[in-house]
Order: sequence, then C-alpha cells, then structure tokens
Amino acid sequence: MTTAPQTPAIALRFLSLEITARCQLTCPSHCYAQAGPTRGHGSMTREDWHRIIDEAAALGTTTLQLIGGEPTLHPDFTGLVEHALRVGLRVHVYSNLVHVRAEHWQLFEHPLLSLACSYYSDDTGEHDAITGRCGSHAATRHNIAEAVRRGIPVKVGIVDLGGGQRVEQARAEMQALGVQKVHVDRVRAVGNAANAALPSTSALCGRCGDGKAAILPDGDVSVCEIGRFLTAGSVRSASLASILASDRWAAVAASVPRRSGADPCPPDCAPNDDTACGPDNPGPCGPADG
Repeated sequence: MTTAPQTPAIALRFLSLEITARCQLTCPSHCYAQAGPTRGHGSMTREDWHRIIDEAAALGTTTLQLIGGEPTLHPDFTGLVEHALRVGLRVHVYSNLVHVRAEHWQLFEHPLLSLACSYYSDDTGEHDAITGRCGSHAATRHNIAEAVRRGIPVKVGIVDLGGGQRVEQARAEMQALGVQKVHVDRVRAVGNAANAALPSTSALCGRCGDGKAAILPDGDVSVCEIGRFLTAGSVRSASLASILASDRWAAVAASVPRRSGADPCPPDCAPNDDTACGPDNPGPCGPADG
C-alpha cells in the first residue's frame, strides 16, 4: 500500500538555503548567523541540497535564495545555482560581494538571477569596523558598481546599528551608483546582536513562515533566516513537504505574532518580486517591533 504525500500547510513561494556559515567577514556586532572565516559548511551534502531544490520546484516555489555566511564560498555554489536555474527557479544570491570570481560574474548575468548584499556606510573606516575586515568597503562598493554596470538586478540592504552611523549617506551613495532598490532596517536582536540573550519573536518582522521557509546548513527547517531559533524538523531525515505539513511547523509559524506596520527583516524578507514584502517595498511587511 502506498501513502499519499502530505500537502504543506503553506504555499511555499520562497525558499532560502543557508548553505554555509563561512564568511570572510565577522560583523561582530550584528551577524544574525554568527558567521565567520573559521565556520564550516554544515552537514548538508551536495546531493541533499539538490534534492531540496527539486522538492522546492515540485512544491511550486518560484524563487530560491542562496545565502550564508557567504554562499559563494561553498564548494558547490555554482552547481547549486545551475541546478536551481535548470529546474526553472528564479535564483536570488545574497552575497557580501567582497570577492567575485570571473566565472561568478558570468553566472550572475543569467536573466533569472538577481543579487543582494548588505552595506553599512559611505565612510570606509565605519563600514570596515562594522564588518570586521579592512578593505571590505572598497571591495563591496566596487562590486556593487560592477553589478549595476553589467545590468544585474541588485538590492542593497543597509542595517542601522545606531550611534550616528552614516546610514542616509550610504543610501544616497548607493542611489548615485545606480542601485534602484535600497532598504534601511534596524539591527535585529538575533545572533551576535543578541548579546547572549535568548532570542525572541519580538525581533522578527512577522512574515516568518508566510509563504517562505529557510533551511540552515545542518538541514534544520526554520520559518526564516532571522527566525532561525524557530525550527520544525530536519530535511536530512524527512521531506520538506512533510515538515511543512506538520503540526510542529504550524506551531512555530503561529508563534510569530502578526502585527501591522513593521519593516521587513534583513537580509531580505521574501525578496522575490511577486511578494509585497521586500527591501524594494516601502510598505508594511507584517508585525512591528515587540
């Protein structure tokens, strides 16, 4: 006797794959993933990620985001992007754009691919202090400009850590470079920004699990990258469809309060263009601050 496949409780439009925790940067005051140069790629194999991409396509997902850490540092990054494009998904790469290899520029020019990155200040010293790496400002700025020159869709998220950070000057600088989509958000109290406190749903914008999900480097399925402390199972031991159809998924998604008038969380709250929630949309994205 065969068992009918479970139907997910949500229409999964957007799936974020956090394929690595490794990053050239440390962002000591705010990295939600606590990524860094010594972190690993997790326990998901290339075959695991390919299976999940296939499952996402079968579930009707339209956009797949690859994120980290720095996703381009994953040894199978190019193959994962190519596989996602091959099955008809739009691909959104969230990179720090500190270093872009020549073959990656060619990949990024695919018509179904878009880029996003974080940026912090027009001041070199301030930007580099936030990322924890000298030279990151010049490299990221150069590669943002190169993406614009090549006609690659790019979104820039500016995280405001407070303390007089040159946020508006950074926004103006990005607009002057030709970036059409620039979003400013406050830092969320998750990861390095939590200061050892327990994570809280008050840090979230509230669209977590609403047509989207995230898979972390070890296969845990979360309501989003920022809400990484709200997980409902692992795709290493169960299908994505069965997890999204589970009572546990319904419970963790329902645990995020829905309040109106909030800004979307960085890096991108469902940054696919067919959603009302994203850095290019100045309107509400769900719950406000707790």
